[in-house]
Amino acid sequence: MFKTTKDIGQRGEDIASDYLKRNDFSIILRNYRKKYGELDIIAENEGDLVFIEVKTRTTESHGSAEEAVTPSKQRQIIKLATVYISEHSLFDKNVRFDVISILLENTQVVKLNHIKHAFSTTPY
Repeated sequence: MFKTTKDIGQRGEDIASDYLKRNDFSIILRNYRKKYGELDIIAENEGDLVFIEVKTRTTESHGSAEEAVTPSKQRQIIKLATVYISEHSLFDKNVRFDVISILLENTQVVKLNHIKHAFSTTPY
């Protein structure tokens, strides 16, 4: 069982990374941090630079995991992605924002949902 929500999140990111690798994604970086937030996974897939937000839950009693990727969270992810792109001079890359939601029971995956192109740089 999990001791903290951080443990749940870490388990979800591990599951998501394994899933992505099995599905032809190259993981570039996990947990890219800046003072105003974190990007869970940065990967490459089919020539696209993909920023992936992972949301993990042990219950859906308060809504699905993907519902937690609010417009505010999307703006934060876009801001962080812009910084990453600038730092690495990746202006010529096609960029995509995906969300992976994971529902766990004990430590086992009950449901994994990968939403490609979950949002864009203009979320409104």
